[in-house]
Amino acid sequence: MRYAWILALFLAPAAHADGGFGADVLFLGEVHDNPAHHLKQAEIITQVVPKAVVWEMLTPDQAARVTPDAQDLGDLLQWEESGWPDFAIYAPVFDAANEATHYGAAIPRDQARAVMQTPIAEVFGADAAQFGLDQALSEDQQTAREAMQMAAHCDALPAEMLPMMVDIQRLRDAELARQALKAHTDTGGPVVVITGNGHARMDWGAPAALTLAAPDLHIYALGQGEAGRGAPDGVFNALKEAAPVDRGDPCEAFK
Repeated sequence: MRYAWILALFLAPAAHADGGFGADVLFLGEVHDNPAHHLKQAEIITQVVPKAVVWEMLTPDQAARVTPDAQDLGDLLQWEESGWPDFAIYAPVFDAANEATHYGAAIPRDQARAVMQTPIAEVFGADAAQFGLDQALSEDQQTAREAMQMAAHCDALPAEMLPMMVDIQRLRDAELARQALKAHTDTGGPVVVITGNGHARMDWGAPAALTLAAPDLHIYALGQGEAGRGAPDGVFNALKEAAPVDRGDPCEAFK
């Protein structure tokens, strides 16, 4: 599936072939700590002029604080306590989206942890079926997703945790899709979604959940990779590549 995005370029609706112009919802993927990825997102937002922006990083309460006249936004959002990379690399995206309405799609920790005890559809709530959470994944996809979670955590997770990690990813995908649909309904779009590449992939990320809920929407997904490190996994309408960030050994923390 590494090059499946090439097929998507040919199968995507014409509205997607122009870099996202004409799409109702644009998912702009990222590697969270790569500043160049955020500059590309800001560039696209400036071109598209979305009516709304949905953030993986913000709760609904935080998103409501983002207004055109907001000062010291990083402090206002208590960004340093959030665990996300430095606010300075996200600031260009906020600046570009200054006139948009903002929506938060962050899943609170207690809700994410609830999947340990409760079926994912119940955790998500009444809209679960609309976004596909009432259905189990195919065996092949479940296995593939669990393998990706294990690799992402440097093969350090207990095997029994993997189904829960997959459910949390699905929960986040569905919430991004729910907020994107709400944003489009509220504003008429276009809507931009700022999220990691894993959530932005067309084949099983938030775009797939949104397509289930609103099949008539035109959706565009951008994946952003790093030179020498391969393309992001999954299907995208387009890929961009930037210089890599030196992170040292990401598995050191697991040793």
